[in-house]
Amino acid sequence: MSDFGLATPEEFPAFPFTPYDIQRDLMRHVYASIEAGKVAITESPTGTGKTLSLLCASLTWLRDEQERARKGQLILHTDNADAPDWVVAQTIERRRRELEAEEQEYASRLATARKREAQLRRAMRGHVRKKQKVSSEDSDLSGERVEDSDDAFLPDIEDSQGNECNLSPAVLALMRKLDRGQSALQSDEKEPTCTKIYYASRTHSQLAQVLKELEKIKIKLNVAVSTPERLPPAPPYAPKRPASLVEDDEKGEEGCGPRAVSLGSRKQLCINERLREKAGDLDEACRQMLGEKGKKRCPHLPTAEEEAKMLDLRDQILAVPKDIEDLFLTGQATDTCPYFGVRRAIPQAQLVLLPYNLLLQRTAREALGIDLTGQVVIIDEAHNLISTLLSLSTTRLPLRTLVNAHHQLSIYFSRFRNRLSTLHALHLRRLMNLLDALNRYAEEWRDSRMNVDKSKPRSPDVEVMTSAELLQRLGRKTEGINLLEVEKYLRESKIARKISGYSVRTLEKAAAQDTVKLAKLARLANTTPPLHAVENFISALSASSEDGRVTISFVDGQVEIKYQHLNPATYFQEVIEAARAIVLAGGTMSPIEDVVNQLFAALPSERLSTFSCGHIIPASNLQTIVLKKGPRGSDLQFKYQQRSDENLIAELGQILLNFTNVVPSGMVVFVPSYGFLQTVMKQWQSSGLLDKLNAKKKVFSEPQQSTDVEAVLRDYSSECHSTDAAQGGKRRGALLFAVVGAKLSEGLNFADDLARAVVIVGLPFANLGSPELRERMNYVVRLEQRRLAANSAGSSAGRSAKDAGTELYENMCMNAVNQSIGRAIRHQKDWAALVLVDARYASARIRKKLPKWIDSGTMVTDTFGQGMKELGRFYREKRGGESGS
Repeated sequence: MSDFGLATPEEFPAFPFTPYDIQRDLMRHVYASIEAGKVAITESPTGTGKTLSLLCASLTWLRDEQERARKGQLILHTDNADAPDWVVAQTIERRRRELEAEEQEYASRLATARKREAQLRRAMRGHVRKKQKVSSEDSDLSGERVEDSDDAFLPDIEDSQGNECNLSPAVLALMRKLDRGQSALQSDEKEPTCTKIYYASRTHSQLAQVLKELEKIKIKLNVAVSTPERLPPAPPYAPKRPASLVEDDEKGEEGCGPRAVSLGSRKQLCINERLREKAGDLDEACRQMLGEKGKKRCPHLPTAEEEAKMLDLRDQILAVPKDIEDLFLTGQATDTCPYFGVRRAIPQAQLVLLPYNLLLQRTAREALGIDLTGQVVIIDEAHNLISTLLSLSTTRLPLRTLVNAHHQLSIYFSRFRNRLSTLHALHLRRLMNLLDALNRYAEEWRDSRMNVDKSKPRSPDVEVMTSAELLQRLGRKTEGINLLEVEKYLRESKIARKISGYSVRTLEKAAAQDTVKLAKLARLANTTPPLHAVENFISALSASSEDGRVTISFVDGQVEIKYQHLNPATYFQEVIEAARAIVLAGGTMSPIEDVVNQLFAALPSERLSTFSCGHIIPASNLQTIVLKKGPRGSDLQFKYQQRSDENLIAELGQILLNFTNVVPSGMVVFVPSYGFLQTVMKQWQSSGLLDKLNAKKKVFSEPQQSTDVEAVLRDYSSECHSTDAAQGGKRRGALLFAVVGAKLSEGLNFADDLARAVVIVGLPFANLGSPELRERMNYVVRLEQRRLAANSAGSSAGRSAKDAGTELYENMCMNAVNQSIGRAIRHQKDWAALVLVDARYASARIRKKLPKWIDSGTMVTDTFGQGMKELGRFYREKRGGESGS
């Protein structure tokens, strides 16, 4: 970074509209945080243009940073104090012209790539893709015939390190040094890199929306070159810009916007039809083909001699921003693998869009060549970050998988015993001993829990232990096994791939044309190979610390061993240390203190900044009410123990029936769990209350199957907008029951008439009986104890270590509630009521965890009548406002 800093702009001309004050404030905060190298936690409600603001602020900084870097390069030529001024001026001018020529040359190259892509797309429209032919030489891919030779499944010589029996370590080190030197010579032409922004979100559909927002921004980051053919901007009414339109736009200039790249997996980007259709793990099949030669090599991956094809694809990817579907089509048009094309495009990209897992997992970053050093990282929808980090560091090993892995390893070892090097054989014997011990321990644990002797106390169905305790219980057979050595062998030798490949090949031979066996093989192809699950589990155990726990339990009647990391900050720390700046953004990040405590407790306070803005809607467009009592005057507390109380369920039904009389159009009701939803539906069905609700508004319920969600939402939307002739053409509306934290509580748009009221029933606290939850709570208590012990002043603040566990428990609950609340208001002119049905929402402790834009106008009602009066007033005002306009 140069000595002179960048001043935060007052205005952002790249923003496509006149920004609201909160949008301008957000952009200024993001810009300043990036320039200062901070970690910023920002909260901007849905409908406030959060994504557009993030892109505009970060790209504006990137443009200014590029200009600063350009000035820095020119200043380097003024260091000669003895040179006359005219010499310095000429030197600077010459360097400026060189830089401009380089930029012009690069822009021309991308313009040529755009033209080339347009020609290929035109050719594709009149071309019918023929199915790839399967030759006898490579029919092993299709499963029709498999080579008799097993050599392909032997460990690679370089992996085994077994040749060291004849070569000294010094000679081996020299050979490796020469290999590195040779590879360096082959890659003399190192691709230029640039400062870039990594923009991560949860799903590819969310990242596709980011690309749509990017098209609106008016910013010049690169030199533009006239080209007659380019991708047209998507019209505002189009749900998606089809990549096939690349050749159909008017003449104009393009290329001045950011070079953007979307990252995806092999499964999403592979264009090898035979590989996609083949039973088995596509990732592993692709990796195996990388080492093949001739016709066995993937026809879509250019050889070293055909490097120009890959470079051409790279330029086409960089020339115009593309989502995953566009990349797939571009790969088909060029007949070149888009997965590897994307990897080649990363160094020269200025904006990289990627899902969480590719950013957060070190192995994924290394595989893609992602280097975060000095770069800007933006994580959108960051309310999911903590749960995602915990999920990515959790590894499951079912007993069934363990048995299959041991079986595959035994068969492989028996087949290749006499062809393995001494070192390979030693490592595989150790691995078999470890799997055998794990298998035996899991079976003994299962048998002890299935003891039918009622005279003896039954052992608990879940047990939690540390990694060290698990290894102790495995017995003497594993005492001499070093987990770090086993993990290193598995990682470096890639032996799991060889064994899995041999097992699939053996199954294919045995299946022949047997349809039943072929169907079983196809099912196995959709699961992770057993030895890969074992490798992941051993890797987790070998890297474990006091932050990790092993749980053994029954899951769906089967024994499962699970490793979970309790500290979400551990793996995120690598990102924090490498990146220049990090921006966490979400519609509802509250309670922000929870994010700070779990992810940034060790971060110096001066490097952390937070920002939370209000909503763009006027205060009169949102009415928030806390209901403490029902129509009959009973207290409303939907605690877990009371959720089966028939009187409480009847009271809830009466509340909703009253609401249907005043709430127009659609009403969404969130309940704590699927179990509670089934309970209330069953009771209301038998009492007749469900029929009364249906008479007012048609009732829909969130399905448990994801495949049914779209149909339910479509029917609900149709009912919300339909009119009832019996009521003089008025809209009857609909009532949708959903579950907090489930499919409908996040990412869906219940705008306008789809949700004129959002009702949250109860507080969805997690099950305190869960061993995993108890371990997490105990973990944060231990952390707090150490913190208090290190800072004696903290003990006088009235906070005990036990409070930390309670705080985590409440924050998990409120994070889920806040996501459901976010469904209420979706744009500036939207309006709705938010009703919190539980007396506990009235407590200051819970209310302070609500988003600020909600809590400030919340009304706590002491009687149900008071709540209904406020709702009636709110909807009368809204109806009057609409009729007046």
